[in-house]
Amino acid sequence: MRASQFFISTLKEAPSDAEIVSHKLMLRAGMIKRLGSGIYTYMPMGLRVIRKVEGIVRQEMDKAGAIEMLMPLVQPAELWQETGRWDKMGPELMRVKDRHGRDFAIQPTSEEVVTDVARSEIKSYRQLPVNFYHIQTKFRDERRPRFGLMRGREFTMKDAYSFDRDVEGLRVSYQNMVDAYTRIFHRFGLKFRAVAADNGAIGGSGSQEFHVIADTGEDALVYCPTSDYAANMEAAEAMPPAGKRTDPQTALSLTATPGKQRCEDVAALLNIALTKMVKSIVISVEVAEEKREIWLLLLRGDHDLNEVKVGKLPGIGPFRFASESEIVQAFGTPPGYIGPIKTKQPVKIIADHSVAIMSDFVCGANQEDFHYTGANWERDLPLAQIADIRNVVAGDPSPDGKGVLEIQRGIEVGHVFQLGTRYSEDMKATYLDESGKPQLMQMGCYGIGVTRILGAAIEQNFDAKGIIWPASIAPFEVVLCPMGYDRSEAVQAETNKLYAALKEAGVDVMLDDRGERPGAMFADWELIGVPHRIVIGERSLKEGMLEYQGRRDEAATPVALAEMVAFIKQRLAL
Repeated sequence: MRASQFFISTLKEAPSDAEIVSHKLMLRAGMIKRLGSGIYTYMPMGLRVIRKVEGIVRQEMDKAGAIEMLMPLVQPAELWQETGRWDKMGPELMRVKDRHGRDFAIQPTSEEVVTDVARSEIKSYRQLPVNFYHIQTKFRDERRPRFGLMRGREFTMKDAYSFDRDVEGLRVSYQNMVDAYTRIFHRFGLKFRAVAADNGAIGGSGSQEFHVIADTGEDALVYCPTSDYAANMEAAEAMPPAGKRTDPQTALSLTATPGKQRCEDVAALLNIALTKMVKSIVISVEVAEEKREIWLLLLRGDHDLNEVKVGKLPGIGPFRFASESEIVQAFGTPPGYIGPIKTKQPVKIIADHSVAIMSDFVCGANQEDFHYTGANWERDLPLAQIADIRNVVAGDPSPDGKGVLEIQRGIEVGHVFQLGTRYSEDMKATYLDESGKPQLMQMGCYGIGVTRILGAAIEQNFDAKGIIWPASIAPFEVVLCPMGYDRSEAVQAETNKLYAALKEAGVDVMLDDRGERPGAMFADWELIGVPHRIVIGERSLKEGMLEYQGRRDEAATPVALAEMVAFIKQRLAL
């Protein structure tokens, strides 16, 4: 590709509404252009990266035995109503009507459509297993689109769906996809980690997320460096503390804490460790239509609530955090002073494992400006229901017993699910087994955020000059930067010969023939992030040399003109 025949549109400064590094650099590098909130045009430079990502995904999916198809962007509401997701998906599901008043969804995912294909096309066990995939536009009406392609409303995704005869077959298909995803992310050239995850709105049983490791990542990843354990924060199990609760040492005392509502402030006032505080969180649980119950959740003062774990506890269905009026009605005091002792109304109480072994602790007294000190289980209040309801912290024991946990940040770019019969049961997707009896198909679901890969890769690979693409997904692998291409016949001739030789060798090469000044030319390609640069100048040519510089290199390396093609092939491992 020659720059004069391509479209290059770089900016010195990012627009003011760009929030994170990847968003800023993609706009500055001319890879995307904002059309509306969370909606972007993929410019030629950015589209080349997307096509590289799609190419790797297709190759590995085909290698794994998956079969490509293409499902529609607009889907009839009836399919979503069969599974109950027409209502459950909430406002993220974009709903539209056609001219006849019929309801449709702009797909955020395609479980319903692919299950409809399977139930109409698959009749016999002889047709299983099968795995369909497609790469298609998705739309999710995010409440607050932000961070460019990282959390947009319209995006491109690869989703695959496996169908098996039984659970064992599903496990084989699932592991096949886990292995394929591992190959895909290795080929992307990204540092990543696969972690156990919660299934969320997709449903089903086991699942794993694939995260690109980045300090700017939204998600906290929990792992044990001395074992294979890894999970996202939502799914990471906090082990019960070792040891038993000690006997009470102090009497229960009503202690004045005027104006001190936060655990940190109360601990500072009383000159005690935050680990002696009990944090009270009130939730309102829906138990029937127009009927709710108030539950009190107790955490150690230095711990944070894990809402996903709470939502899975027996007896707790859909819930929200209680309003101030609900809190006053149940506890007789505004937030900041609530606690489990002498509540105004009976409430259900769940204590985290770490709270259950505490003694002589401090908690709210259900009186404004007061806390209890010296509180103890069984002596001052009945022992509550005990459960794991907190986020783990670094240093917690690993659930596999093989070390302690550490936490790093990551960006979710892939997710694999064992759906089981979650959709086949609702949609009556069955096959006939060897004895002629109908059986529900076992399903798996496997997604990769194709356009999200771009943002995640940049968040992991950038510097003050711009993007640093891994060669496998860079818009171009090599850029030729001739000095005075439009003025020097020697430079132009050798550049053209090298350009042709690299293309012949299978290198994805860009020749910058725009006649730009060296500083401006270099700045453009450093911003765009092409991983390998070759400079051709009259002075070096007289010595039979060229200058090579990798995008991460601090200085250029002289390479003989006659050896440059072999040098580049070695760098690219062609």
